[in-house]
Amino acid sequence: MAGRHDESGAKRDWRARLRRPFPERWVAYYLGNGASLGWLLVVDGAAFLLGVSFYVHSDPSLADLSSLLYPLFGDSPTALALATLSVATLLPNLGRRLSDAPSNRLLTVVHTLAFVWLVKYGLWTAVALNLRPDLYFGFTPALLWEYWGILVTHLFFLLQAAVIPYYGKTSREALAAALVLLLVNDAFDYGFGFYPPLRYDAGALLAGITVALSFLVVGYAAWTFDRNDSR
Repeated sequence: MAGRHDESGAKRDWRARLRRPFPERWVAYYLGNGASLGWLLVVDGAAFLLGVSFYVHSDPSLADLSSLLYPLFGDSPTALALATLSVATLLPNLGRRLSDAPSNRLLTVVHTLAFVWLVKYGLWTAVALNLRPDLYFGFTPALLWEYWGILVTHLFFLLQAAVIPYYGKTSREALAAALVLLLVNDAFDYGFGFYPPLRYDAGALLAGITVALSFLVVGYAAWTFDRNDSR
């Protein structure tokens, strides 16, 4: 009997850790401190500009598209823009508890979109690079950035996504909107050939993985966020 209780407790602890991987006091200090929050906004802004530069010089590039389609083409810059917007909503809450952060229908959409885009394209990048490791993996000066640098920077997407549920909430409407927008983005990327530039043709395998990720990250968001449906 004791063994069953221990196993059940360990399972609950594992689930709680997956939902909130960092001690809340650490997150509260970092996001409630003006200096550290400001630095996070600066880093997000710089990463956004670096991502935009990548898509400016890629083939196809931003020059080949209407500006209205930029958010669908620049997947990682879109994730960073949403993350920056999500974090910026904490500025009026400086000095207060994260649980006191403002929450309304619009903010649930912002936080949910930021979370799913960060998680999806943090994971997608790792998958895409490792589907053809012969084209990316290595330790030459070029590959130190083109494989390791890109992989590590996109894994930071997951770290930033992990802190959003500490201050943000979601709702059924926000989750539905996130899934629809992710699938629209997938249709644009693979239906019209505007997926993030790669050294190989994406093909049906990567397209299928991408669509599956859309459903998985929305499901993960539904599980990890607290709800704001009553407002």
